[in-house]
Amino acid sequence: MSKEERFPLSWELKMPKMGESITEGTIINWLINEGDSFEEGDIILEVGTDKVDNEVPAPVSGKLVKTMCKAKDVVPVGQVMAILEVSEEATSPKKEVVISNASEKSHQEKKNVSKPKPTASVSTSSSFSTSNTFFSPLIIAIAKEQHISFEELARIPATGNEGRLRKSDLFSYIEDGRPYKFAQPIIQDPTAYRIPQLSFDKGKGKIIEMDRMRQMIADHMVYSKHTSPHVTAYVEADMTNMVNWRNANKDAFQEKYGERLTFTPLFVEAVAKAVKDFPNINASVDGNNIILKEDINIGMATALPSGNLIVPVVKNADTKDLKALAENVNELAAKARENRLGGDDIKGSTFTISNVGTFGSVMGTPIINQPEVAILALGIIKKRPEVIETDKGDEIAIRSMMYLSLSFDHRVVDGFLGGSFVRRVADYFEQFDISRNI
Repeated sequence: MSKEERFPLSWELKMPKMGESITEGTIINWLINEGDSFEEGDIILEVGTDKVDNEVPAPVSGKLVKTMCKAKDVVPVGQVMAILEVSEEATSPKKEVVISNASEKSHQEKKNVSKPKPTASVSTSSSFSTSNTFFSPLIIAIAKEQHISFEELARIPATGNEGRLRKSDLFSYIEDGRPYKFAQPIIQDPTAYRIPQLSFDKGKGKIIEMDRMRQMIADHMVYSKHTSPHVTAYVEADMTNMVNWRNANKDAFQEKYGERLTFTPLFVEAVAKAVKDFPNINASVDGNNIILKEDINIGMATALPSGNLIVPVVKNADTKDLKALAENVNELAAKARENRLGGDDIKGSTFTISNVGTFGSVMGTPIINQPEVAILALGIIKKRPEVIETDKGDEIAIRSMMYLSLSFDHRVVDGFLGGSFVRRVADYFEQFDISRNI
């Protein structure tokens, strides 16, 4: 032992080099406090880069005398992070501290979640903090790969020290289907547009905290706008035949079937037919893949008594006749009014309609109900003079008109498909069979 080279009694623990292109690291967390003793190989602290999180082990047994840096500090490679008091028995000092890459371990544990690819544009800094929540560079990299926003990260239950989000927390959250999914992260890139940090006078008044459903709606809407490049196409439909037929048959329909005949089942019926004509509108996006749905499940945006919005779903709408559609629509509407909608009632929609005309709106620019690729807004049916073609030539007549507006995801739905689809829906409205039997 006397011939072996011994550690000095005082040892400087420096930021280790963690790769050829890595020049600095972010201290995520100290696992040993000042004054605590440790054994050789114990993890003293965790350090993050824009590629991985690393555990820095003790090079020898001893005691942590003083930390020179604190959590969240960005430290250059080679800078002293702490002073260690080395035990007298320690021998064979190591020239370099060997760090362990914890991301590989997590990757093996969570094989169904892809490991984030190294990228130089994850962040211009080595860490991110929002609402006093610290996210390590590795967490940010995984979030970027999975399209998870900082706001969404902040909602994930964290089990790390001082409420820090760990990789295992994030992977478990992804496996659970991301229940708090909403806006994508806005990544700071040297060449990217940066949102200015403006201070607004929000005024004074009564403060009303959002309820849980309103928060979820807000999250979902923001996520949709960040995810899908929205384009909206408009057409106008002459609803006169449908309006006249419904007015003439609604009483007989209710007497025969015991169901109110609103416009909604008629709308759902026509939309389902148009979806069959243009199946690419009945889709969702999964990375670079487009999933064409086998079922046609029409969601119908519905206002709750609280003012919040929910989307109950008419399942397999293309297989149901008008009686079945009316029953389904009326049942879902009643459940919504009475707050009785169950989980199955609001799952599985493949295309959504929003009847903004119910509130007197002429038209709307709806936000896509993710993960769908399009949503149709139906405006108010309004009588006005129109020029129509007759056997006698062009004449002016009073017609019941409605605007239709289709918002679609321009990643996978181009203008031809979006415009053709919404025109086809309008055609089905206009060509409604006035002699149809109930």
